Amino acid sequence: MRERERERNKNYVKTKEFRDYVTSTHFWGPVANWGLPLAALRDMKASPELISGRMTTALILYSMTFMRFAYRVQPRNMLLMACHFTNVVAQSVQAGRYINYHYLGDAQRATAAKGSATPAASSGVQCPPKAS
Repeated sequence: MRERERERNKNYVKTKEFRDYVTSTHFWGPVANWGLPLAALRDMKASPELISGRMTTALILYSMTFMRFAYRVQPRNMLLMACHFTNVVAQSVQAGRYINYHYLGDAQRATAAKGSATPAASSGVQCPPKAS
């Protein structure tokens, strides 16, 4: 069974239809667009204080618009739709991180944690002010 599928796929790759698809903007447009969700996925490890709320919102709306476009265009571009769906999910996670950090107190907790991590703050010893 698998051998038959493998043979069928190998034959399809050799067709003019496949070559035309791989050399079209219907293929290369989405491939180039994958940079957006990949960058968002990579940025999930970065500090939430670096997230731009406006840019994240703009990217969510942009990707939602192009998801609709990818579905409505004929023939449907499912590769483009998958790219923008992934971007909407990744940017939504980033938006959640932004909201948690800036509006739900994660920034204050992070500041408090940094303050208590210093040896002087944890021992109760105050440092004298710096001379000017």
